[in-house]
Amino acid sequence: MRIVFMGTPDFAVPCLQALLDAGHAVCGVFTQPDKPKGRGYALAPPPVKELALERGIPVYQPATLRTPETAALVASLLPEVIVVVAYGKLLPKEILQLPPHGCINVHASLLPKYRGAAPIQWAVINGDEVTGVATMQMDEGLDTGDILLVEKTKIGENETSGELFDRLRDLGAQVLVETLRQLEAGTLERRPQGNEGASYAPMLSRELSAIDWSRSAREIHNLVRGLSPWPVASSVYQGKRIKIYQTQVSGKESGEPGQVLPGKDFLVCCGQNTALKLMTVQYEGGKRMDGSDFLRGHPALPETRMGF
Repeated sequence: MRIVFMGTPDFAVPCLQALLDAGHAVCGVFTQPDKPKGRGYALAPPPVKELALERGIPVYQPATLRTPETAALVASLLPEVIVVVAYGKLLPKEILQLPPHGCINVHASLLPKYRGAAPIQWAVINGDEVTGVATMQMDEGLDTGDILLVEKTKIGENETSGELFDRLRDLGAQVLVETLRQLEAGTLERRPQGNEGASYAPMLSRELSAIDWSRSAREIHNLVRGLSPWPVASSVYQGKRIKIYQTQVSGKESGEPGQVLPGKDFLVCCGQNTALKLMTVQYEGGKRMDGSDFLRGHPALPETRMGF
C-alpha cells in the first residue's frame, strides 16, 4: 500500500521498518522537529527521521499539522492510508479524512484503558498483570477511534517499563503489518471502543519520583518498575537523594515505614507491615551499584529512616 508514516521516538522505528520490510510504499515520513540534545545542545534528529533518511524516504517536520499548507502537502503524496505511531501531535479532521482508508494508529495498551501519552508506564505503576498493543481507526478524539486488532501480553512481576517498552514496540510492528494485511484483503473488522473502563495515562514527571514509604512494598515496587528508566524513583538516605532502580518485595516485617532494617541487605519497612529490598541504587553524586554494596559503604544506623 502507499503509506504516509507519522511517528517520532524509538517506539515508532520498528513499525516503520516493518512496513518497509513488508514491501509497502512509504511515500513520506512526518516527524517532530529536531530538538537540542546533550551538553552542547546540538540539534538531534528523531529516531524515525534517521531511519527514513537511511532508506531515502522524504521527511517532513512541520511545527503543526493544522494549516492548509500541511494538509495540501499530505494530500499531494496521495497516501492510501496514514499510519501514526507515537507521533506526538493530534491530527486535524482535514488530514484524517484525506486517505481512502483513513488513518491507523498503533497504541501500546488495551484500549480504552490507558488512553494518552504514557500507557506502558502506568500499566506497570498500577500493577497490571496484562497489557498489549491495539491498532485503531483514528478519529478526532484522543485514542478514541474504533479498535481494529489487539494482541495481549503478560507483564513480568519484576519487569520495568523500559523492558516492557522494548517488547511492545516489536509487538506493535507485528500487529501493524497484520492490520494492513487484513485491510488489503478486505477482512479487517472495526469495533467501537465505548467509554466503559476507559482511563487516561498522562505523561510522567519528576514529581512522581518521591517514594511514600507508608504505601505497601508491592505498590512501591510497582512504582520503581514503572519509573525505570525515567524519571526513576527516589528517596532520601542520610540527608542525600538516592535513586532506586531495582527492588524486590520481601516478606512481612514489623517496623515504621521508611525504617532501614539492620543486616547485609538493604531492607526498608513499608506500609501494611511489608518490606522492600533495594537491589540497585545510586547515591547523589555516585555510581549505580548493588544495594548491599551501597550499605557497606554507607551503613545504616539504628535510627536511620528513608526520607519522603
